[in-house]
Amino acid sequence: METNNVVLLRGTLTNDPLVRVLASGDSVTQIELSTEVDGRTVSVPVSVAGDGVTVVAGDTVVVAGHVRRRFFRAGGVTQSRTEVVAADVIKTTRRRTVERTIASVRAALDAA
Repeated sequence: METNNVVLLRGTLTNDPLVRVLASGDSVTQIELSTEVDGRTVSVPVSVAGDGVTVVAGDTVVVAGHVRRRFFRAGGVTQSRTEVVAADVIKTTRRRTVERTIASVRAALDAA
């Protein structure tokens, strides 16, 4: 895990995961997470390498990963998107796994 760029989010999936196959043949799963910041609900785009995400809309999850900004061309215009790249997406009902993930994030921050 990155030590200078660490994200830990808790929120609810607003829609079912969307799997996209890239030109390289690799797949990426995109999810949208709704969470609260300063009493306001915000939407956070999350991408996960591969297609092994086993969550559905309405699930409350914890996401550990890092932030990145990517650039792409759409309609002849360069656009950008800031998103969380998830290393782990865990349902909050899996309490022990969530606790281990939080401990891992804490250890990464302590190592920095």
